[in-house]
Formats: sequence, C-alpha cells, structure tokens
Amino acid sequence: MQRRPALAALTLALAAPFASAQSGRTQPQVQVWKDPQCGCCQEWVEHLRANGFTVEIHDVGNTAARKRLGMPEKLGSCHTATVGGYVIEGHVPAVDIVRLLRQKPQALGLTVPGMPIGSPGMDGAVYKGRRDAYEVLLVQGDGGTRTFAKYPGAPAQQRASAQSVSDIAALPWALAEVRRVDVSARKISLRHEEIKNLDMPPMTMVFQLRDGVALDGLRVGMRIRFQAVQDKGAYWVVAWQPVPST
Repeated sequence: MQRRPALAALTLALAAPFASAQSGRTQPQVQVWKDPQCGCCQEWVEHLRANGFTVEIHDVGNTAARKRLGMPEKLGSCHTATVGGYVIEGHVPAVDIVRLLRQKPQALGLTVPGMPIGSPGMDGAVYKGRRDAYEVLLVQGDGGTRTFAKYPGAPAQQRASAQSVSDIAALPWALAEVRRVDVSARKISLRHEEIKNLDMPPMTMVFQLRDGVALDGLRVGMRIRFQAVQDKGAYWVVAWQPVPST
C-alpha cells in the first residue's frame, strides 16, 4: 500500500539534482551601450533578461562603443552590446545569441541593422502584430557578413513604409518632444505621436538625421513637428520645425 508514495518520493529525489542544475543555468553577462531615452532598447534588454542573460547597461549612447568595438557603421542600430567575446548590434533575438555562444564561430559578432518592427524590443502590442522581414547577420572581422538567421515578415499586416527624400512634400507631419540630442552621431531621441506613413504608434525612439537636416536649435524638452522615413531598416528625420509655445 505504500509503494506509490515511495515511488513518488524516489522520483522527486532523482529529479532534484536535474531541476537544480536547470534552475541555476544562466547565460553570460551582457554589456549594453544605449541611449537612455530609447524605449525599444530597454525592451530588448528585458527580452535578454527573460531569456536568462544578466545585463549591465551603459546609458551613454552607442556610437562610440560601436566604433571602438569594430562594428561597421553601415551595420549599425540603436544599441551595441558585448557578450562572450562577441559584439552584438541591434535587436538580435536571444536564441541567436545563445546559438552563437554555443557554436563559437570565428567572427566579430551578430547584427540586425536598423530597427525592424517585429524583432525583439520592436514587437510590443502597440505594433498590432506587424512584423517586418529581417535577417540576423554574422559579421566577420573584415566587416563581411553572411546570413545567420532569417525571420519572415507578415506582409498582409504591413504598409509600404519607405519613402524617398524626393517625396518629402507628401509626407505627413508628426508631433514629438525632444528627449535627447547626440550632435556627434546626428541622432535625436523623440517621444512622438503616431507616424502615419510608417504605421508607427506613439513611443520613444532614436532617429537619425538626414544630411542637410539642421541640428541647430534642437534642445531637450522642446516640442517639434517632423517628417520621417524608413530606409534600409533605419529611421530618418528628413525635416523638422519647432512648435510655437502657446
């Protein structure tokens, strides 16, 4: 009559070391350089933490870190990280970082250039299920790349989001508050309202400024109206105007 409780106790005893080992398994620490005002960067950090990584954050922007670590600017995104001797640029899924650390290829690291919607950190409920197709690239020491992983988009839920600078007159204007200005990198962090041509909901995000778009006069806390486009995965401000105070 006591065989079932005894068997259960034996099963638990045998499973305990395995469960303990599993619960104690963590990934290596990640160092992240990001803009302090970038909400999608913080969401990516939380994605890593949810997947077992410990993260140390450096809220100083990532331009200098990217250059120092040797990640080509053309492969850049809104945050740069290091883990296990590799450089990680942009919204790289945690599963691909784990695979990188397991396989240990001879490479500089991984990148997801730009900020594709649907990638970790750019996949919140505000995007209403929209997913851009994107690739995770393995970056070699000489700057060359090859595809490491592919993620399909959701074409039926997407709108055309890229517009050329020649179409500026047709672009809608969006309102925003300036949260940070990085003069050297020509980047600004904006807490913006909906950007209709990009199908982008209200959020805080880092934008690059097109050549010829002035930084003079931009200051933290001011309200502006701006036009933006998406080009090669990055988001660009192509024009802005101050909003007169009332």
